[in-house]
Amino acid sequence: MKLGLFFDLPPRNGLPQTAAFEEAFQQVHIAEEGGLDSVWVAERHFLPKRSVASAPMILASAMVSRTERIRVGTAVNVLPLTNPVRLAEEIATLDHIGMGRFDFGVGRSSGQKAYLGFNVPYTESQVRFSEALEIIRLALTQERFSYHGRFFDYDDVSVVPKPYQQPHPPIRMAITSPESFTRAGEMGLPIFFGLIASKDAMAKRVESYRTAWKTAGHEGTGDACLRIAVHVAPTMDLALREPMESAMHFYNHILANENIPVPGLTDEENRSRAKRGSQMSKISYSEVLENHVIFGTPDMVTEKLLILEEALSLSGIIVDVNLGGIVPKNQLNNSLKLLAKQVLPNLR
Repeated sequence: MKLGLFFDLPPRNGLPQTAAFEEAFQQVHIAEEGGLDSVWVAERHFLPKRSVASAPMILASAMVSRTERIRVGTAVNVLPLTNPVRLAEEIATLDHIGMGRFDFGVGRSSGQKAYLGFNVPYTESQVRFSEALEIIRLALTQERFSYHGRFFDYDDVSVVPKPYQQPHPPIRMAITSPESFTRAGEMGLPIFFGLIASKDAMAKRVESYRTAWKTAGHEGTGDACLRIAVHVAPTMDLALREPMESAMHFYNHILANENIPVPGLTDEENRSRAKRGSQMSKISYSEVLENHVIFGTPDMVTEKLLILEEALSLSGIIVDVNLGGIVPKNQLNNSLKLLAKQVLPNLR
């Protein structure tokens, strides 16, 4: 099983924003030295207290340039907010800079602030996503192409350079809803997802993904990666105490505030968002530990990751070692080093 590291680039209170970049680059170095397989950078907009990762392609380029072996990916590029031809040029260029070490993660995101800030109705996100992904694939694989859709029109366009990897860098789709698992399988795309329901419920969703993959006639059985928060410490007391404030900040504040009604959605959809926001604002630490994260000693974290690998038929796991963005830096780096030295070897 492959192991990757997720970056949200949270700013630290009282420190300049440049500290978030310095911290991330230090952790990329630890990840490569420790033998992790990949690092993944988020795309966030208009969230100054949560993240400075507004330009994932530039961040990915910097990470590729600072490393020699590890793969670098986006988790994710929010396709409905992009110019797909411009993004295709950046994908191919970055792929050359990294000499084939780039992975292209895509998604729609549920963050309404980004859509409001870019003046894109969230109700258009699904169609915009589908059109953008189709255009990017055409741009990277065809010498010249034309496209006429609902939101994008191109005539006789030739994108250069073409990618280093052929036919293009691996594309991985972030998904959440049960329907999106089936849709990704039909499209023949590798996926990553969060542990947003019980292990058994998520296993059924992954099974539906693989069934749709097979029914569509794609080769193989699909490729599923889990993204989950992990904290490793020498003792259980430290493993539970060190990330507690940060994790509860994420669920009770960040996640709760992001699940608010969105203009243009149906009343039922907005009621569902409001319900989830209310649930997250009241969730307890014991519930978080039981259902959403893996905090523990190296042996305990290893055991739980292997259980998830088997239950969900995973090809990889992408870990967030700073859920909530306020785990102290020394504790965060110690957790990452323990993950690399005492957990990773047992996952191979």
